[in-house]
Amino acid sequence: MYIERIPVGIYAANCYLIACEKTNKAAVIDPGADVDKILGKVHENDFTLEYIILTHGHGDHIGAVEEIKNRTDAKVLVHKDDEYLIKSPSKNLSSMMSGPDVEFNADKLLEEGDRINLGQLELEIIHTPGHTPGGITIKVEDLLFTGDTLFANSIGRTDFEGGSYEEIIRSIKTKLLKFDDSTKVMPGHGPASTIGIERTTNPFLIG
Repeated sequence: MYIERIPVGIYAANCYLIACEKTNKAAVIDPGADVDKILGKVHENDFTLEYIILTHGHGDHIGAVEEIKNRTDAKVLVHKDDEYLIKSPSKNLSSMMSGPDVEFNADKLLEEGDRINLGQLELEIIHTPGHTPGGITIKVEDLLFTGDTLFANSIGRTDFEGGSYEEIIRSIKTKLLKFDDSTKVMPGHGPASTIGIERTTNPFLIG
């Protein structure tokens, strides 16, 4: 599996490009900005971009979706409970950010347990609400792309519309901490971690 982290935009959101190296089929997770930087990586590796997958519907993670879709015809996937966010610049917060208002439609709405085939890779969708109602974690092999649910030594904010501290803690403890300590955490901002590190040192999860 090919994987590359691409920090994008003024909020340095982590966009991830993943691909099946046997078929060159690729997906981009959370393209928040910097279209040319993202597509440059797609083109230099001769990948075919199949999917744009959103861990949640906030503006710093979705700002480049529409242009990438228009330039590649990749399918846009978001959890059904965040569909309302991608359709409203005020609710997805893009209207309060420095860039243009962002609104678009999804090609497919995701649910808990959905599986997406990307060449010979299988992506599992885990519904992890709390930061947003439709927040998801994407499991690929031993990687968890956690969006703004779980960070290295922190968790996502819960003071935006639809957020819930109780729900985000429940999502992490019941759906993410069940994985092996060696499972890698690839968050929506900041450095990578592991489930073992977060289980034992994250101040929101211990005590």
